[in-house]
Amino acid sequence: MSWLNFFETKTELKHQFGRGINANLSKDEEELFNKANEAFENKQILNAYEYFFKSLENFSNNISNQNITTSRDGNKLNFEIFQGTAKITGYITEEYIYAESLLTKKVPAKVALKRYILERNYQLTYAYYFSDDKYIKLKLFHDNITMTPQKIFYPLRELALNADFDKEYTKYEFSDVAIEDIKHLKPIDPDELKIKYDFLHNWIDELTNKIASFPSNDNTGMQSFTLLYLFFKIDYLIVPRYEIYQNISKKIQEYFGDDTSAIEAKNEELKEYILELKDMNFELFSTNFYDAKYTFNPSEKTSHEEIEIFITESLAKIRWYKNNRYNQIIPIIYKYIGLYLLYNYGLHPVIKRLLHTLVEIQNQDFFSALNYSSLYDSENESFSKRTIISKIEDIISPFQDRFKLLKPFGDKLNYTSLNEFSNSFYLQLNNLNFEEI
Repeated sequence: MSWLNFFETKTELKHQFGRGINANLSKDEEELFNKANEAFENKQILNAYEYFFKSLENFSNNISNQNITTSRDGNKLNFEIFQGTAKITGYITEEYIYAESLLTKKVPAKVALKRYILERNYQLTYAYYFSDDKYIKLKLFHDNITMTPQKIFYPLRELALNADFDKEYTKYEFSDVAIEDIKHLKPIDPDELKIKYDFLHNWIDELTNKIASFPSNDNTGMQSFTLLYLFFKIDYLIVPRYEIYQNISKKIQEYFGDDTSAIEAKNEELKEYILELKDMNFELFSTNFYDAKYTFNPSEKTSHEEIEIFITESLAKIRWYKNNRYNQIIPIIYKYIGLYLLYNYGLHPVIKRLLHTLVEIQNQDFFSALNYSSLYDSENESFSKRTIISKIEDIISPFQDRFKLLKPFGDKLNYTSLNEFSNSFYLQLNNLNFEEI
């Protein structure tokens, strides 16, 4: 069995980065999945679900995150699944599975919110909204007649991801509506928030100075790369929630989805929101963060061929800028490539961890502030070569039994400069072989 982008390697992260799961699945994940499949075939429904849920449990430092919990009650299996703001509760019998997540109280829900919920029901495949005497809920009901792990994975994933999204959206769009069932959310350490706040302002100042250094003519493309790079960087490294996340997502979606507006106008939209972020005080900034448990990654798996195409096309753009002597944009595009992939694509865990390592090297000052070991000294332009080689090997080696042609490449990288390092890193990513022999 292979979820590919739904399980992680054993590289530990001390903080949340990006929108995916940073924790590790059980080392027995594949065996648990196979046991679930076998139990479903033998009509041992409750046992099958227990194996299935254990296959989705994730761990930090070998300790369970309790992102899924179960308990038996006679011929019924009760469960809880956590996904960001959403807590999914439900139960399973031999005949069916029922799950639900609370959004808000039925009264006094606004007409606009009710209209939004009705529209959402047309967009969802498995789950749907309803209201009981007290709450508006997103629920799932599915029979177990011909159930398999694959058949229940996607309905539960849809329920969890959309329950989380709609709670965040409701808090942003209907600020006076209280979202329910969020006691499981934990605050972020104030010192960490201050680091993120200070770096955000440093990045905005750097961006302003960088754009001012661009040539006065024909700089639209360079501005786009610079502005979007900052948006992707904020999303991946700072990981804001609620209002900031909704605004950033909206701006990025409008930039790439609106074919009617000129690039110059789109750039101005991005600049305007960056200025809003700069003017945001620390107290308001701090309300946009929380720590939570996650069970499902938000992105569908992307083929390695698609990733290769994007990297190849992006490196061609760098060559164009280099040939035309627009050297000031080149380091930004090298950083933009990795963050774009992490934001837009459902990545194999090997690719995801490798890209994170590259982002860490490219943003060493930020990671050092969060007490991560140094991989790159920007002042002396020197790399911790042995550590990088070891890190890459640790990421790739757990998958070599399955992908025989997948090889570590740390010793093949170009360590002469950060640009050369980034270029060689992307070329090596393109050369990775995920063929199963």
